[in-house]
Amino acid sequence: MPTTVSAAGLTTGHAPFVEAARDRGELYISQPYEQYSDQNHASWHKLFTRMQPRWERYANDHFLHGIDVLDLPNDRVPRLSDVNVHLQPLTGFQAKPVSGYVPGFIFFDCLKRREFPTTITIRPPDRLDYLPEPDIFHDVAGHVPMHTERWFADTLVRFGDFAYTAAEITADIADPTERARRLTSLMRAMSRFFWFTVEFGLMRGRGPNGICAYGSGLLSSYGEFEHAIESDEVQRYPLQLEGVINQVAEIDHYQPILFVVDSFDHLFGLVDEFERWMRQGKLFNVAPGLPDISESDLRSFLNAAR
Repeated sequence: MPTTVSAAGLTTGHAPFVEAARDRGELYISQPYEQYSDQNHASWHKLFTRMQPRWERYANDHFLHGIDVLDLPNDRVPRLSDVNVHLQPLTGFQAKPVSGYVPGFIFFDCLKRREFPTTITIRPPDRLDYLPEPDIFHDVAGHVPMHTERWFADTLVRFGDFAYTAAEITADIADPTERARRLTSLMRAMSRFFWFTVEFGLMRGRGPNGICAYGSGLLSSYGEFEHAIESDEVQRYPLQLEGVINQVAEIDHYQPILFVVDSFDHLFGLVDEFERWMRQGKLFNVAPGLPDISESDLRSFLNAAR
C-alpha cells in the first residue's frame, strides 16, 4: 500500500507528495488540495493579479473569454476538478494532474485524448518572475483558458495525431540508427512548431501594433509578455512552416524571434500542411540545434510503434 505523505505546501522543488509519487513511478496523480499552504495561495494571487492588466492589453479575445468562463479564482490556487467542470463541456478537454515531466509521445497522446498534463505545484515566492519548469500557474492560467476555444483545442488534438504519424512512418525502417535519426528530426520539427505556436505564438488582432498573444509561455510570463509584443528587439515574422521547423528554440532567455498567424483558422491549416510534409518526408532533415531530444523522449516514440 502506498505511503501517505503529508507536507506543508506544494511548492515547486519542495513537494514531498509529488516526489513520493515519482519514486513510486506514478505519472498521473491526484491534486491533494488540502496540502497547498497559505504561501502557495499567496503566490497564485500575486501572479494572477499582476497579470490581469497585461492580459487585458496583450492577450487575444479567446483567452480573455476563457479566463471568464473557467471562473478562475484570483485569490487561491484553483481546484482542477472545478476547472474541468467548466472546460470539458466546451471542447472535451480536461486538465490531468501529473507528477512531473511527461515523455514526448505520452504527452502528445494525452493531447490526442483531450487531456492536458497539468503540474500541481506552484513556484516559490522568491521566483515568481521565472521558473524553467512548468508550474500550475503556467499550465492553468497560461494554457488552459485557450483550451476553451474550439479551433485551438482541435489544433492540440492534431499535435497528438502527429506523434502517431511520426511513429507510423518510421516503424518499418530496418536500420535502428537511421530510424532514430529520422524520428529525432521529426520530433525536433514537432517541438519547434509547438514551441512557436502553442507556447510562444502571436496573432493578428487587437493590441499594440495589431498583434496579440495566444501562446501560453507569453500569457503566463509577466516580463516576456510585454517584451514580445512591444520591444524593438523582437523579430516578428508571418508564420511559415519552413521558417518555424528550422528555427532553434531556447528556454533560458526572452525569444528574439517570434511568429505571427492571421487567425486560428490559419493555424489549423498550417497544422494540416505540417502532417502532409511529415508523410512526404520533408521533415527528415530539419536544421540541427535546440531543442535537444532526450533519450526518454526518443524512447517513448520508438516504443509507441511496437
